Amino acid sequence: MTKAAPAAREPPFVIRFGPVGLAQMRVQTMDAAAVHAEVMARIASAPQLFERTAVCLDLGELEMVPTARDVRALLDAIKRAGMLPVALARGNEIVDGLARELDLPVVAQVRAVSKQSAEMQPKAEAPAAVPKAAALLDADSQGAVAQLHHQPVRSGQRVYARNRDLIVTTTVGAGAEVMADGCVHVYGALRGRALAGARGEITARVFCQEFNAELVSIAGVFRVFETIPAELVGKPVQAWLSGEDLHFARLGS
Repeated sequence: MTKAAPAAREPPFVIRFGPVGLAQMRVQTMDAAAVHAEVMARIASAPQLFERTAVCLDLGELEMVPTARDVRALLDAIKRAGMLPVALARGNEIVDGLARELDLPVVAQVRAVSKQSAEMQPKAEAPAAVPKAAALLDADSQGAVAQLHHQPVRSGQRVYARNRDLIVTTTVGAGAEVMADGCVHVYGALRGRALAGARGEITARVFCQEFNAELVSIAGVFRVFETIPAELVGKPVQAWLSGEDLHFARLGS
């Protein structure tokens, strides 16, 4: 009698690489008390955005190389304040050594642009009309076109367009998130978060027909809106990046 073949066994897990909501904290001081106070202030101003948010520490702006003990104290201060530091931004061999000593991973930086390249960017140009969606192409997406989304994006939902623009033809609700490696176009109300240039594309822009955003980010540079400027509330708006600064203006003005 022949034995029945064993049933195929499902693997215990599956690994996938994709976009992760990981904020970058560019550390400019090793004063743990000052960082702790600032994190607490950020969380108090926007708890839905910052509380228990995973963050990656970028140590590249520090003038002096920190010790593992200093970084450990900083990590503890951030954690006690309410954020969750989980990684160091990829840097030089010193950063790699710190990461190994602290048992932390290193990840690619959210902003893939140096100070020198930022300074070489042209000055902020006058707002232009909404352009046709221009897809960002790579070896995996030759011929890609903008990703269209025709349903409202509701609280807790995220829509991501990889290597291309994202066009939302309806609304983005409070607590929702729309993200693209290219530009983000919202032909309705933007009440949630919009993140363009998610992989560091500094020429990406955010466009919307009715501006009530919680947060806007371009290539990792972001602004949280606790109070929206009166001239932008509910108006057609575009956002763009010039150097290290985000700019906002009404469309057609």
